[in-house]
Amino acid sequence: MALAVGGSSVGEDTFDSKATAKPSPGSPLERIRRPTSLARHLALHAILIAGSVVMLLPFAWMLSTSLKEPREIFTYPPVWIPSRIAWENYATTVSVMPFGRFYFNSFVVATSVTLLQILTSSLAAFAFARLRFRGRNALFLLYLATLMIPFQVTMIPNFVLIRFLGWYDSYQALILPTAFSALSTFLLRQYFLGIPMDLDEAARMDGASSLRIWWQIIMPLSGPAIAALAVFTFLASWNDFLWPLVITTSLEMRTLPVGISAFQGQYNVQWHLLMAGSVIAMLPVLVIYVIGQKWVVRGVTLTGMGGR
Repeated sequence: MALAVGGSSVGEDTFDSKATAKPSPGSPLERIRRPTSLARHLALHAILIAGSVVMLLPFAWMLSTSLKEPREIFTYPPVWIPSRIAWENYATTVSVMPFGRFYFNSFVVATSVTLLQILTSSLAAFAFARLRFRGRNALFLLYLATLMIPFQVTMIPNFVLIRFLGWYDSYQALILPTAFSALSTFLLRQYFLGIPMDLDEAARMDGASSLRIWWQIIMPLSGPAIAALAVFTFLASWNDFLWPLVITTSLEMRTLPVGISAFQGQYNVQWHLLMAGSVIAMLPVLVIYVIGQKWVVRGVTLTGMGGR
């Protein structure tokens, strides 16, 4: 709709542009807004910095304790920088425990769980997002309902099943029960729903099967979601403590979290060795997260956890 003003036609966009026009740099309104915006940004950054410091303090204290002698650990007031840096704590930690075996077990378990979980979750997510079959939504809701069951509830049935199959204290027991995840299926399904169905229809017209569509179309287009899921799964499996503690007994089958707990005895705790072992165990996880952090941010944003 246009209005005639002095023989000329003025559109509604003219009024909209005037109503939303920004104040000039030297106007009084701009001078009022500038300090308010600056104060808001400073307050936000101050809160973020304070939160970061609070979250980093335990890690800084862990590193500090790993470099202390036992007599300095519980001194008061607390000492952040030890009087003598005890690098030998790391050498002692590696020598008194088979850390090489612990690392190997954790790497094998975490890598296998990550690969299997991506495989099983992507196949299930493809079926729930791209295929049409009766009862699909009801089955998906039932699948998600398993997320409400705590792991402690299913731990005993899993343990009994593992003993029945003869897998106790083995890699099968450490890997297979955690190779399936409803949460991973949900995240990948949310991402798969955002891929146009026209790609599937075009591929089926060319004679492609569902398995080929999943492998050659959906998976290559889901790089950010799969990378984020891989990082999350690897970190969770690497840091898992309860299930490896329950399902293993021998020192050769222990993973890093369970192996490090050996420094905590019934009557005393070797805190300097425990913290040194924790630092050693944290390094691979930190490197992996630093490498994949941009994929984690993109994957979380695009898979439904970022408000999509």
